[in-house]
Amino acid sequence: MPHKKRQFENGEIYHITARRIGNELLFGDERDYYRGIFSIYEFNNGKHVSIRERRFARARFKKSIKGLPFDMIEPDKREKLVEVLAFALMPNHIHLLVRQLINRAVSIFMQKMGSGYATYFKEKYNQNRKGHFFQNRFNAVHIENDSQLQTALVYIFTNPVALIEPGWKEQGIEDTARVKKFLEQGYRWSSYWDCLGKSNFPSIIEKEKDFVLEMMGGVAGCKKAVDEWVEYKGELRELLAKFFTFNVVEQLE
Repeated sequence: MPHKKRQFENGEIYHITARRIGNELLFGDERDYYRGIFSIYEFNNGKHVSIRERRFARARFKKSIKGLPFDMIEPDKREKLVEVLAFALMPNHIHLLVRQLINRAVSIFMQKMGSGYATYFKEKYNQNRKGHFFQNRFNAVHIENDSQLQTALVYIFTNPVALIEPGWKEQGIEDTARVKKFLEQGYRWSSYWDCLGKSNFPSIIEKEKDFVLEMMGGVAGCKKAVDEWVEYKGELRELLAKFFTFNVVEQLE
């Protein structure tokens, strides 16, 4: 059955999730993560990009890893499709928070980025099998108000917690101090560090960061919102543990 055509409106914000088919690995090593970051930048472009231009762009990207935005190395000549407000790369999926700038931009951006990264991945890992690389269509949730926007930002920034505390969303967090340190110092493949004032991947959200921080109450407000969500999940873990202990004791009696 054919999919119903989705409509994305200019100026509106969407939380996008794209997952590798079968929950297989999307990023196998550090080089893949860097390529994922580069793809977010490179394919956010309404213009056709030649192979030669892409090679130059990759060279600039390597320099930008040291903290210099792309447009400080060379002027940004892209015709941006979307504003990337936030992102997080996970081993088997991607989270993006984007604002559409021109008609059909969200769909075009995701098609270009997905196809470009899939080509790189298949060539690197010698995967010649046919069929879809990503699982069905990407998922898109329309952000309708400021509260939902703030919730989406915290959700994206804390998504990597699953890498050190699996099942934390349902079961809570065991070690909140460890989780906070991991998010602030141990996991760089999201835009959270940039929103904390670190120069991590500044070219991706450099011009959009001001809007994000305004919504979150500045750097301090952004950190507070993430920390409070982590602490809430820590309290949930304690409550669940007490509830489980109470039920066990009651059954024994």
